[in-house]
Amino acid sequence: QVQLVESGGGLVQPGGSLRLSCAASGLTFSSYRMSWYRQAPGKERELVARISFDGLRTEYVDSVKGRFTISRDNVQNTVYLRMNSLKSEDTAVYYCNADIVGVVIGRLNYWGQGTQVTVSS
Repeated sequence: QVQLVESGGGLVQPGGSLRLSCAASGLTFSSYRMSWYRQAPGKERELVARISFDGLRTEYVDSVKGRFTISRDNVQNTVYLRMNSLKSEDTAVYYCNADIVGVVIGRLNYWGQGTQVTVSS
């Protein structure tokens, strides 16, 4: 059974930092592309950052470029999101996502339960 368990969310003041973690189990982690999404109240879920299976390629939504960093540890089966210079508009539930596309397996996509990040003074 695949599990993605996020942690590290919380309340932080504007300008502060947090590091989110997502621990994966039940899948061959090093084969999966990993992503962080977020969903603010009344808004659609949006992609925040993505990292390739080997960690060599990353991409970010424009609003977090230069402030957030995604990384992964394929030994610890964990993906991270380092968030610096946090703003009130970063307030959202952050979700971890794992996905893979293969000729034989088709597309597999898994979600974590989410972790709340609140940026407020």
